[in-house]
Amino acid sequence: MLEVLYEDRDIIVVKKPVGVESQSSASFAPDMVSEIRKHIHSHYPQSGETYVGVIHRLDKPVGGVMVYAKTKSTAAALCRQVSSGKMGKVYKAVVCGEIVDNVENFVDYLLKDSKSNVSKIVEKGTAGAKRAELRYFVAGRIGKPEVLTLVEIELSTGRHHQIRVQFAGHGMPLWGDNRYNPEFAGGERRKASLALWAWKLSFVHPRTGKVMTFESEPEGEAFSWFL
Repeated sequence: MLEVLYEDRDIIVVKKPVGVESQSSASFAPDMVSEIRKHIHSHYPQSGETYVGVIHRLDKPVGGVMVYAKTKSTAAALCRQVSSGKMGKVYKAVVCGEIVDNVENFVDYLLKDSKSNVSKIVEKGTAGAKRAELRYFVAGRIGKPEVLTLVEIELSTGRHHQIRVQFAGHGMPLWGDNRYNPEFAGGERRKASLALWAWKLSFVHPRTGKVMTFESEPEGEAFSWFL
């Protein structure tokens, strides 16, 4: 299952498939951390105890590029890049409807409801709310099978369900989103794949200081309509 894009003694960059948890879970289903451990044990049997540091996360229905650390010091350095906004994350998504502005910034305040595992846009100053910012670029438009827009999204922050919540809140819900798009909340459409993909990831290698960039082209029904 594991598709490795790059690996050295400090990091491993992989493509996370849709439907797989990005970190260890309580279920018996495969998750990325477990698969990476299996990979390391298989290819480096003398490596001893395996450390896999989770640096960032993708929702289960989202696929794309992820980096994991193989040492604690590397994990700490990469996490500092995330918290300081120096790790570049670019996503591709298909949204329902036609977007008028080709380039736009969204700045909102999101509040997470842990019980229902959803987030919503709230007023600034709401207790527990966190600032969420992203910038998008329109990359394509089609009118069949329905009016859809392909966007590239640069995240400035990393909030719970951020892209899904912000686009839905601004009247442009993602195709296939059964949490935030009512059109996909029931029936056969609920089975559709979420059209959100972690397309590009950039960071500075903690040991070498080299800027590293990795890409993975999106997969899924909605993305195929733009090929």
